[in-house]
Amino acid sequence: MAEDPIFDTHAHLIADDNVAYPPSPMRGTTHVTQMNYTATAEWLIDRMDRNGVGKACIVQRGHVYGYDNSYIIDSGRKYSDRFVPVVILDAQDPETPAKYRDMVLNHGVRGLRFAQTHFEFFDTAWMNSPNAMECWRTAAELGTPVAIIFFRRHLSWGLPALKFIAEYLPSLKIIVDHIGTPHTLSNPEKARYVAAGLDSSMPPPPDFGIADTISIFEGLPNISFKFTEINMERLADQKAEPAAFIRRLADVFGADRLMWGSDLGQSEWPYEEKAAAARRAAAQLGPDERRAFLYETAERLYER
Repeated sequence: MAEDPIFDTHAHLIADDNVAYPPSPMRGTTHVTQMNYTATAEWLIDRMDRNGVGKACIVQRGHVYGYDNSYIIDSGRKYSDRFVPVVILDAQDPETPAKYRDMVLNHGVRGLRFAQTHFEFFDTAWMNSPNAMECWRTAAELGTPVAIIFFRRHLSWGLPALKFIAEYLPSLKIIVDHIGTPHTLSNPEKARYVAAGLDSSMPPPPDFGIADTISIFEGLPNISFKFTEINMERLADQKAEPAAFIRRLADVFGADRLMWGSDLGQSEWPYEEKAAAARRAAAQLGPDERRAFLYETAERLYER
């Protein structure tokens, strides 16, 4: 029996040429993550072919390249039949809407991503300042999805702010990276939690904290959710079954609002393990639901 095909919605490329693609900081920081490995476009395609992954969103690795999306755009142009470029831009830069429009219309870009850059900051200007709102409106006009990533400690005010945006722009396709429950806690953020004496425990099954977080989006079909290796790591911490988590998410939102992403380029499991884990996470889904989660939701949202 053939394996279910996969659309990887969250692969960060890391170039092997730091001269052509130099590291760059994001807004308000000089910090750049130093990588001791690469994940080139050619390497990823080889791994995709070996593991039944048909397409991938190549997502800008902001903490390595900042807002310089050159490698993502160049790779997307070179392998346009396999890659969907998703860029990170500064939502508070008044030039961003025009830059993004040009990227979509002339350079093959198919998605935008916003990220809070500071664990210590407690504002939402990075996502809903007047300049940021113009960016959301531009993406809605262009018909391209916007993915957004939150620190766990920011969920209590970031998610309501996103709800307003989704209601204000009902045609806008929004994707919450790493689901948006406390399971969005990455390993680096978990280390900060521990250092700060914060509670890094995970809410248990069967609800997994959904009722206290992303359930506010239940009636907003323009918001979808991305399940990644970060979520797998947190579920492993609490010895919880990923398939039960996905089943619960599908029961609340429908599988057609769920998708999978490897988090290649940040999380470091071998790609073979990532793809196998994605298929295991779909074990409690019916055939149509499984196809939606592993491939069809992403194909629909990122259609060219």
